[in-house]
Amino acid sequence: MEFTKMNGLGNDFIVVYGEPSLPANAGELAIRHCNRYFGIGADGLVYILPSARADVMMRIINSDGSEAEQCGNAVRCVAKYVYDRQIVAHTDIRIETIGAGVQTVTIQAENGKAQTVRVDMGEPILEGERIPVAIASNPVLNAPIEAGGETFEFTAVSMGNPHCIIYVDNAVDFDLHKWGPLFEKHELFPRKTNVEFTTVRSRDRIDMRVWERGAGPTLACGTGACATLVASVLNGYTDRNAYVSLKGGDLYIEWDEATNRVYMTGPAEMVYTGQTVD
Repeated sequence: MEFTKMNGLGNDFIVVYGEPSLPANAGELAIRHCNRYFGIGADGLVYILPSARADVMMRIINSDGSEAEQCGNAVRCVAKYVYDRQIVAHTDIRIETIGAGVQTVTIQAENGKAQTVRVDMGEPILEGERIPVAIASNPVLNAPIEAGGETFEFTAVSMGNPHCIIYVDNAVDFDLHKWGPLFEKHELFPRKTNVEFTTVRSRDRIDMRVWERGAGPTLACGTGACATLVASVLNGYTDRNAYVSLKGGDLYIEWDEATNRVYMTGPAEMVYTGQTVD
């Protein structure tokens, strides 16, 4: 298997191009190759596949072998991959996902290489049953949730995949390993959930740390940053444009009031290429 190691703000992926379809053993391959001690090491395995609806299709397999519906950092990596290699020559690229449909990605390039990538992440889903969360309200705002003997409040948003946003006093130092698994697999979330622990610093600046469904703590989560901005606007904490600061760096998120669409701008990087031995 020939691959390219890529990352978006440290959220790293093994990117594979050239397969006609998703391999039947993709989950097994992800578990093996994403292992950081006995494999290549990554948060997920990403396949760039042919699409009948868009320029390319993206399929993301988490490091635990489960499939993610969408991933904002992976979308940026895929866009950079196909643009830098001239698989797609134009700067407005359409990428098909299984959770968010076809997304339009705009490349900002220098010397023929993508530098930053702006992604139309689509409209947020706020209805509890569609997120999904076992609460029939629209939106799911400041709902109580019990975990580890304590009661928290959360706001739920889907960006093609489910997110649980919890506001805490200090997101930067929050204990992800203690609390993340308790919320990810909580009975309120029938398909599990990504969990964003969030602290609002100002009307245009948010600190966020994430526990990703199927991957655990990661340095960044693009869909999580989008969901966090939406939740913060709904709660009246921020404006519709803000920087979300993650452990791996900042993403600029916009929630356009006229169209109801969320836009994410950030970098993507190629690290190295390689080939597995089996």
